[in-house]
Amino acid sequence: MQVLERIAAIEPDLTAAERKLRTALMADYPFAGLEPIQSLAERTRTSSPTISRFVTKLGFGGYQEFQRHLIEELKEGNRSPLDLHERDRQVQGEFLDDFVARAGEIVRASTAATTHAQFARMTDMLADPKRAVHVIGGRISDAIALYLSRHLRQMRRDVFHLPSDPEIWPEYLLRMRPRDILFIVDFRRYQPSLAELAERAADGRGAQVFLMTDKWLSPVSRHAREVVAVPIDSGTVWDSYSGALTLVEAMVTRIAEETWDDTRKRIKSWDAMRLDTKETPNDP
Repeated sequence: MQVLERIAAIEPDLTAAERKLRTALMADYPFAGLEPIQSLAERTRTSSPTISRFVTKLGFGGYQEFQRHLIEELKEGNRSPLDLHERDRQVQGEFLDDFVARAGEIVRASTAATTHAQFARMTDMLADPKRAVHVIGGRISDAIALYLSRHLRQMRRDVFHLPSDPEIWPEYLLRMRPRDILFIVDFRRYQPSLAELAERAADGRGAQVFLMTDKWLSPVSRHAREVVAVPIDSGTVWDSYSGALTLVEAMVTRIAEETWDDTRKRIKSWDAMRLDTKETPNDP
């Protein structure tokens, strides 16, 4: 179990001092937990015994075991396809059947990545016409961000997909207003530039950062208002984004259903403005 999951499990039983520790760890996860125990105590204005009791509540034998666990999470979050292939399990039966079965397990597990309340809250904010929505992903995961932005554009105005070139990002940052949304998709082998973008958007422009990531948590999480950590580990050379795509499809579908009168009008106008290329529209 990840440290964040352990913290969530014991949160109702935390003391005031332990809540300070939780806040510090969440604000700079996992790096705050890798500090010497005396430094963490000073920074949180607690004590070494308080920290020791806290990590014991989390199920660890001591602060060193707690730190070793965090280090393993960091290593796991930086695994490349080469690392993943080394620990690959044997295919069960026909390759296609086995792969689809694994993807199905990931999709089913993805429902636990967000609560019903968080899902509704995020989709309501993405649908809010008073908020502009800016979307971007990582080297591979930007395909998911593009999928989200293209659907949102057909339902509402002021949706922007940021280009991959950071030199262009200032234009979008300057366009952001307080309460606008920056939706970032960032999976392991995280991109430091996305964390910097999130920081500037949140602290400099007052934007609300939404993050879709994995259980090891992109550094973007330090600046995010909403974090959805989806399962991606398929046991193969590649991580699987099938669960992430399913959640994005659920988001855009709920937005369309909840705003259907406006969405229908916009799609009708959208289709009327298409270039006459004799292609049949296949979008919703």
